[in-house]
Amino acid sequence: MWAPVLTTLAASHRVVAPDLRGFGESPLPGEAYADADDVAHLLDELGIERATVVGSSFGGRVALELATRHPERVESLVLLCTAYRGLEVTDPVVLAFGEREDALLEAGDVEGAVALNVALWVQPVVPQEVREDVARMQRRAFEVQLAADALDQGPRPERVEVDPTSVSVPTLVVAGALDVAHHRDIATLLAREIPGAEYVELDWAGHFPSIERPDETAALLLGRLAR
Repeated sequence: MWAPVLTTLAASHRVVAPDLRGFGESPLPGEAYADADDVAHLLDELGIERATVVGSSFGGRVALELATRHPERVESLVLLCTAYRGLEVTDPVVLAFGEREDALLEAGDVEGAVALNVALWVQPVVPQEVREDVARMQRRAFEVQLAADALDQGPRPERVEVDPTSVSVPTLVVAGALDVAHHRDIATLLAREIPGAEYVELDWAGHFPSIERPDETAALLLGRLAR
């Protein structure tokens, strides 16, 4: 999902785009773990003391957890259409999506669950080849995660609680005006509660700015990094 902006960013910055466990080329072994710890360990391996951490959707939640659990590693945060556990889901669109996705996966209909995700999270104006690429990524994630669920002892992700008022690094919160209400509400809440946070709403964006308009997303990130 970050491939469309990496070349532009890497022309002037060192860029690391990891696959978290259960996504892309990262397996999901049957053990206890925390995504934030994984990211900190990766920074150790790469010899990076501090970084600007950019996260989108689930990645934004991990970025917040990293800033909470390993604040010394985070120079600043950019949160795009971020997920956050601290706001109860009341949005009927998201609730219906979750119920339908669970039902499809329980019935073994992975393709149906993939199509459901693409329909909700990818704007209709996005080119077909991009929609197909998102479907491929989502299908891969389901395959890895369902295989992990079938293990005798499955993966045990640790829940990391985040208090936005304790986030102490410069933070840019980005919302998509065309995103679902739940994620727009998250962005409003975080921008209000994170000390000194800046808030930007992109009038053209749905849930995944980096694939919807890569050039504009890259420009937004480069402008932030320049500051």
